[in-house]
Amino acid sequence: MNSCSNLYFLSTIACRLSDCLSEKELAVLSADLVVLSDMIANMLARDELCKKQKSSDL
Repeated sequence: MNSCSNLYFLSTIACRLSDCLSEKELAVLSADLVVLSDMIANMLARDELCKKQKSSDL
C-alpha cells in the first residue's frame, strides 16, 4: 500500500520531535497542527462551495 509510507514517515517525524521537544512543547505543537489542519480543511471546503456556486450561476 502506498499510504503506508506516509504513516512510517509521520511516525518517524513524531518520534524525532519527541526526542528533542519537551512535553509542553509537543502539546503546543500538536494543538497548533490541529488548528492548521482545520484551517486548511475550511479553506478547501469554502473553495469547493464557491466553485459549485459559480458553476450553477452559469
